[in-house]
Amino acid sequence: MTNPLLSDWTTPFGLPPFDQISDDDYAPAVDAALENARAAFAAIAQSTEDPTFDNTILAMELAELELNKVLGTFYGVAGADSNPKREDLQREFGPKLSAFGSEIIENKALFARVESLWQQRDDLDLTEEQQRVLMLTRRGFVRQGAQLEGAEAKRLRDVKSRLTVLGTEFTQNLLADERDWMMPLAQDDMAGLPDFVVATARAAGEEKGADGPVVTLSRSLIVPFLQFSSRRDLRQKAYEAWTARGANGGKTDNRAIAAETLKLREERAQLLGYDTFADYKLETEMAGTPKAVRDLLMQVWEPAKAAANADADCLAAMLNADGFDGPLEPWDWRYYSEKRRQAEHDLDEAALKPYLQLDRMIEASFACATRLFGLQFQPLDGPTYHPDVRQWDVTRDGEHVAVFIGDYFARGSKRSGAWCMAMRAQHRMAGDVRPLVVNVCNFAKPEDGQPALLSYDDARTLFHEFGHALHQMLSDVTYDSISGTSVARDFVELPSQLYEHWLEVPEVLAEFATHADTGEPMPKVMLQRMLDAATYDMGFQTVEYVASALVDLAFHDGPAPQDPMQKQAEVLEDLGMPHAIRMRHATPHFAHVFAGDGYSSGYYSYMWSEVMDADAFAAFEEAGDPFDPALAKKLEDTVLSSGGSVDAAELYKNFRGRLPGVDALLKGRGLDQAA
Repeated sequence: MTNPLLSDWTTPFGLPPFDQISDDDYAPAVDAALENARAAFAAIAQSTEDPTFDNTILAMELAELELNKVLGTFYGVAGADSNPKREDLQREFGPKLSAFGSEIIENKALFARVESLWQQRDDLDLTEEQQRVLMLTRRGFVRQGAQLEGAEAKRLRDVKSRLTVLGTEFTQNLLADERDWMMPLAQDDMAGLPDFVVATARAAGEEKGADGPVVTLSRSLIVPFLQFSSRRDLRQKAYEAWTARGANGGKTDNRAIAAETLKLREERAQLLGYDTFADYKLETEMAGTPKAVRDLLMQVWEPAKAAANADADCLAAMLNADGFDGPLEPWDWRYYSEKRRQAEHDLDEAALKPYLQLDRMIEASFACATRLFGLQFQPLDGPTYHPDVRQWDVTRDGEHVAVFIGDYFARGSKRSGAWCMAMRAQHRMAGDVRPLVVNVCNFAKPEDGQPALLSYDDARTLFHEFGHALHQMLSDVTYDSISGTSVARDFVELPSQLYEHWLEVPEVLAEFATHADTGEPMPKVMLQRMLDAATYDMGFQTVEYVASALVDLAFHDGPAPQDPMQKQAEVLEDLGMPHAIRMRHATPHFAHVFAGDGYSSGYYSYMWSEVMDADAFAAFEEAGDPFDPALAKKLEDTVLSSGGSVDAAELYKNFRGRLPGVDALLKGRGLDQAA
């Protein structure tokens, strides 16, 4: 029988035939696709024809299409719906794929063809896009060690393979800690919890097979528990379990993995001729240097810390007024901050949430894309990889643009966080290939028959990930390697963070923020209070984020620390980290940095992009219309459709005419008067 992963998919729009794929199909499909890719690369390297762009660069891109198809499906499913078999496969595939990548990089004949094209690039009559792909291909070879010889080349191969193993172990340990911990709630334990938190805890208990409601380490449950529970002892227990993920001792402890990862990254960079891993990593980003990153973060750190310390004094007074001696602790912050928000903004999240239904927020994100870019969304029937998953056919002017998949609810088989991925990227190398784009979130699943309700932060997350999806869906390039979000790491968050701004447009919320029971729109007074409170607690949010980014940078901008936890503590002490705030992601569960090296030395990227997104949305404000059609078209033409075909700074300047400063960010966060 033909392996369904290797067959031609006759499903609508080339969707993976999820109902035909079993876990037993993945390993043979990966092995076969790897064998075919090896043969294709060998043929390119051994060709006796003079190298051309088509017979070398294009041929290399085409050589991996089948492998990308298989891996896009596997990693899409394994990340969102894990099981022991899929975890075993992840551990098996990592070293295989690393070895394959090293084989390509170390193929001297292949690199010689690329180098020959690079040296004669001015005489090849290449398009600008082809010039960019050639440059990126050659740069990738060099940065992956193609110019190393002998023992150094072998050592780099071993280092990269080990890093792949460590990243997989880190992720699976974190998932295990999140999956296995829960705190049962008796009736007395639910003091202060509004109905929506109780309902979420009951649904979590059902999913865990417990006898009653439980608190889990899913952010969509533990954060509202910390906001509303009047049981300080239980808040402490839950908070400490949440922040101890990856640091509980035993086989799921990530601290030794983090230390080994940092040491190997340092060695990798030095083998390639760089002083530090941060120097190596940031060379290809917009920031360019560790100094530029640190300068940006410190411009934001001081006003954020000032705001957070002022807020901490207010919250500590509330704690003491409740009869608790001693300082404000991290498990107190969200509880007293929620009380203060209710008092100062007359805004109660329990009253707010019924107006932020998941289905209506999905409609809102689609409606904004319709008004801005002319996209239409039609639900698709058919098999999915999990019963909770939804699919849409995305069209424009009657033409198919993409398939969009939404996987919104938290479950034990899904790693934490929210992300966007392309199971299939847009390109025109083998016909007009349209993308298959997935948004994965971890919102609280409601009890049967009840609507899913979001916090305002959840709704922003939904818009954020859909901004990434638009970057993938509106991509209009020829080559797979520069498609969609294949851009500098500190530019990739621009479309996602920019799209969050449309959630804040009053007319959007006026239309789509409707009550789950009555269908009535959110009262104008409540709507205005919600928007006015958009920057509430921004000192806390900024401090926990910037602290994480500065620790990430410190890990990689210098000798690798033998004890990352000690280094983390030293950095936070030097910064004067407020006592009642901890890093958003402590080292043992800092998946952005240790699950792979995508955001290593790069967690700052969200803030670098925020400088741009604040400035970019200001263009719409200056035009007097958040849906200005000319600006929307310019945004698509210059940024969203371009992928990595143009340098990121040039893409932004093509849209805005210049690069921005940090002032718009501070103003947007309400921190411009804080320092």
